[in-house]
Amino acid sequence: MRSIPPKLPATGPAREALREKGQFWTPDWIAQAMVGYVLQGGSEHIFDPAVGAGAFFKAAKEIGWRSGKRVELLGTEVDPAALRQAKQNGLVPGDLAHVQMRDFALDPPARQFHAIVGNPPYIRHHRLSAEMKARLRTYGAHLIGVALDGRAGLHIYFLLRALQLLEEGGRLAFIMPADTCEGIFATPLWEWITRRYRLDAVVTFSPEASPFPRVDTNPLILLLRKAEPAPDFLWVRCGVAQTLQLQAWMLSDCREAPGDDLRVYQRSLREGLTTGLSRHPGDGLPSEVVLSHFAKIMRGIATGANDFFFLTRAQAAALEIPNDLLRLAVGRTRDVESDEITEHTMHKLEADGRPTLLLSLDGRRLDDFPTRVREYLVRGERQGLPAKPLISQRRPWYKMEVRAAPPFLFAYLGRRNARFIRNAAGVLPLTGFLCVYPLQNDPVLLEKLWRVLNHPDTIANLALVGKSYGAGAIKVEPRALEQLPLPASALAAAGLQPSIQYEQASLFL
Repeated sequence: MRSIPPKLPATGPAREALREKGQFWTPDWIAQAMVGYVLQGGSEHIFDPAVGAGAFFKAAKEIGWRSGKRVELLGTEVDPAALRQAKQNGLVPGDLAHVQMRDFALDPPARQFHAIVGNPPYIRHHRLSAEMKARLRTYGAHLIGVALDGRAGLHIYFLLRALQLLEEGGRLAFIMPADTCEGIFATPLWEWITRRYRLDAVVTFSPEASPFPRVDTNPLILLLRKAEPAPDFLWVRCGVAQTLQLQAWMLSDCREAPGDDLRVYQRSLREGLTTGLSRHPGDGLPSEVVLSHFAKIMRGIATGANDFFFLTRAQAAALEIPNDLLRLAVGRTRDVESDEITEHTMHKLEADGRPTLLLSLDGRRLDDFPTRVREYLVRGERQGLPAKPLISQRRPWYKMEVRAAPPFLFAYLGRRNARFIRNAAGVLPLTGFLCVYPLQNDPVLLEKLWRVLNHPDTIANLALVGKSYGAGAIKVEPRALEQLPLPASALAAAGLQPSIQYEQASLFL
């Protein structure tokens, strides 16, 4: 089937400016598919809560022209520059006549809509002001009965507000990052949504088919109706960018047999919520054996200022830092090219001028440190380090977090595949890694666990507990990694089985 030529996203400073506003413009092939779905409900209008450059308005005009029906264009927007770009993209002033300049999340329109379609601003929680986060959380708690975790971004509240404004029988199509279904807030969010709305379909994309190439997010499309919830939904995997098959499928009200570019699965809602709506269909059954049966997980050390606390050997020597105040450490996943950290790894990093020494100070008084160390800490005070957010929580500010060197590290977010790393050099990891502390300090058991962790079936299961980002990258938080299912195939191959003997305090902590 004919495909639409791609429009490449902005790069460099332009891309960063869009990121600050959460603006990533929707490509035409996606916008037309989404508008096609919401208009199948018989609506004579569409409402876009974040009009931006007008992709959905253009799509509605095109679909309306093809069907001989005029579609009323309604929306809200906060950025006048975005609407100017919409005009540059072919919309005329009349198309934007019913766009209200207002904050949809905090100041929504006073009416409901039958067809809502949008690409809400992807502004993650750390880019929101404390006041706005507090207002959004208050709104969310009032609506669904529980305050969502503070890591929920602005796009989550756009979704809630849009659902609240959906008329009975109305339809909603939102393109969202996968963290909508994977974040720590996902469970209460989707329990509330699926009790009140019908989930028709979730459309996901293979990395090569992503609507937003070179953007650090894994997008999906949510198709929802204000109707009695159904026990099943359709889960779609789009494998070809720019395909027109997605639009044809949605224009058929998701009934037409898909072409080769799409794979459509019918899934039970229960299984989908258990496995994760963004994840490939599974059996929906909790694994009997997970990593927490064998190990505890902690994040790596957060210094709060790596430039100050994480030193090269030459810097440490020039500063005359005593060896007993330094610990061998590794900071970046790309500093470890293999699946093992050895003394050779650290020597190579030192030769390359990479920092390998953590300034690991205890809580003694400033005056009790050697003169040169004291002078260095005074320099840090003059640089304002004690006022930095993370450092300001420490007493005293220079006291470093304490970790034992973990036998295994987990590289939890990177452009290459996530992986477990054997820590043969006994180094301390910074926050680019998670620490894996086995519950038993037995060399035989450690070797078996190492084989299980690196088994291909175990690595494949990371997708079941991680948050997915662009280009196939996965981020796994400590508590989620503890729930990593360990496949029977991997356990059998290593000769490792869970036992009550493992359920005890780690000897490494």
